[in-house]
Amino acid sequence: MLEKHPNTIFIGAHMANLPEDLGQVSIWLDKYPNLYVEFSARISELGRQPVTCRKFMIRYQDRVLFGTDTAPDARAYRIYFRFLETTDEYFDPAQGHHLQGRWMIYGLGLPDAVLEKIYNKNALRILGMKKGAAAR
Repeated sequence: MLEKHPNTIFIGAHMANLPEDLGQVSIWLDKYPNLYVEFSARISELGRQPVTCRKFMIRYQDRVLFGTDTAPDARAYRIYFRFLETTDEYFDPAQGHHLQGRWMIYGLGLPDAVLEKIYNKNALRILGMKKGAAAR
């Protein structure tokens, strides 16, 4: 589908539903320039591989979107912010989303420029909402 419709932007929800294999997700992103990913409800998986995930987020910073399946909730957002913005170690992600596993995660400590893209600039560009930007 991605190959057949190269002018259509596709967003692979939940890190293309393969957060445990960022190598495969990287292959897809490299092959299909019309594919983007978002990571709602997958920080439990991503936070167990902080070094690999940080490298992935920086490499694909123009193709990653912030997402959450959680209703607006300050406690949940704090967990997402902690995951993305700090290098905190071994913290419980359960308040960020329903319990998907009983493991702790690690923060990525992403640079501000990457965070700005993930939090809003990428979405604005895709939607053609940024001044001078056009959607594909």
